[in-house]
Amino acid sequence: MSDSRSSPDGTNGPVESVREFVTATTGSQLCGIPVLKVQDVLGPQRITPIPLAPFEVAGSLNLRGRIVTAIDLRTRLGLTLHADIKNEMSIVVEHHGELYSLMIDAVGEVLKMSASKFERNPATLDPIWRGFSEGVYRLTEGLLVVLDVDTLLDFGKQKDAA
Repeated sequence: MSDSRSSPDGTNGPVESVREFVTATTGSQLCGIPVLKVQDVLGPQRITPIPLAPFEVAGSLNLRGRIVTAIDLRTRLGLTLHADIKNEMSIVVEHHGELYSLMIDAVGEVLKMSASKFERNPATLDPIWRGFSEGVYRLTEGLLVVLDVDTLLDFGKQKDAA
C-alpha cells in the first residue's frame, strides 16, 4: 500500500522515506549518527579520567550539571589514537537514560538520505566497524557508515560482526 500524501513538490503520490544523520569524521571515515539520537554537539571539553573504566571510556565531563561519560570513538572502533585530542569534538547521545559523549575528529552537516539507497554492510568493511554499523550509504566521496549507537554503547556485548 503506498502513501498518497502530498510529496514535497506539491503533487499527490508516494512519499519517499528519508532518514537524517549528523555526520562525523573519525579517522578518515565519514560516519552517520541518526539525528533523533543526538542531544548536543560539543567542542573540546575537559575530560576527567575514570579509574578502572574500560579502555574506550576516556572519562567523564560535566554538561550543564549532568555527568556525561566520554567514549573515545577511535579506540572503540579500533583506530589509532588521535595525535591532537585537544581539538576533538563530541556528539552527545542518550542511551538507556544516560548521556554519552562520542569523541570524534570533526562534526559535519546533517544529511538527508533516501531510505531506498541504504545498503547492508559490505563484506569488505572491517569486522569491528561491521559490528557497530547498521549499514552504509554510497556517496560520491566514499561511504557513509551509519553507526548503531545502541550497540556502540553496549559494553556488555557487541552484535555479531558477520
